Amino acid sequence: MKYKRNLSKPIAGVCLLVIFCLVLLPLTLVSIFPKDEELGQTPVKKGTIPIPENINVYRHVSGKTESIPFEDYVKGVVAGEMPADFELEALKAQAVAARTYSLSKIIRSGSGGNPDHPSAPVCDDTHCQVYRSPEELAEIKSAEWMATGWPKIQKAVDSTKGQLMYYQGTLVEQPLFHSSSGGKTENSEDVFVSALPYLRSVDSPYEAAAPHQHEQIEIPLSEFSQKLKQAYPKKNLGTVNRDTVKVLERSSGGRVALLQAGNLTVKGREIRDLFGLRSANFSVSVQGNSVLFTTEGYGHGVGMSQWGANGMAQAGYKYTDILTHYYTGVEVY
Repeated sequence: MKYKRNLSKPIAGVCLLVIFCLVLLPLTLVSIFPKDEELGQTPVKKGTIPIPENINVYRHVSGKTESIPFEDYVKGVVAGEMPADFELEALKAQAVAARTYSLSKIIRSGSGGNPDHPSAPVCDDTHCQVYRSPEELAEIKSAEWMATGWPKIQKAVDSTKGQLMYYQGTLVEQPLFHSSSGGKTENSEDVFVSALPYLRSVDSPYEAAAPHQHEQIEIPLSEFSQKLKQAYPKKNLGTVNRDTVKVLERSSGGRVALLQAGNLTVKGREIRDLFGLRSANFSVSVQGNSVLFTTEGYGHGVGMSQWGANGMAQAGYKYTDILTHYYTGVEVY
């Protein structure tokens, strides 16, 4: 009689091992390692454009170009462009917008730079984005700000490290932003040249705390007329009075598209530049011997309203909510 091996127990053991490897082990690893969402970060998708290690920045004061670690540069931009006492989610939104803008400038510059600073794709002032180094911040900010505000900005940038905005899989080239919109942002073509699908006019309802609301500027009628004559010397200004100064057309975002002044028809943004108004979102009237402008908001009004972003953050919205609200149709990853 031959000896028969009992194979039932070994088979059961193998089955248990296979079940553990295929089912239990992955579940165990998931419980050990936190998900991207738990870290507050959006999962990275395929097709993401890699972030360079450094970025060349033209410094206006020194007249020199510096090579700065890319993420350190983003921190300096957030510090230069948004108050550190804003909500963390608003600072995160600013970080992603600044990072996206910077990388798009590098890509568009190719092996060169910007025509205004050929040695670098970006500079350190409002021509591109305001950048301040930690050393500069230590000089212009208080010790308390460096102890509380700077770490907060660092946290906002670090927690969104590498994240960019994409529209239909393509990097967003113009993630523009401004201080406050006065309640509604602008279509890009109503302010600049190009119509971009992600720069559409949207409501910006959380700007109650924003400054520069209902600001009034009074200009003597004689000065108003003189500046128009100097700006448009080849045109006949005609008579400027309460009947010939009026808004003819407004944009989708409520800004003045066309203004009549005497015999002239002038674009609202040209009037803004000529008279140093906070925005082209204004009303105008002639009162006695003066022209009275009342402006709403501050800036060109295209893209993200920074004060609107902070208001959204205070209302409980996350930075991805803020970005996808102000930049129509984008994804963040």
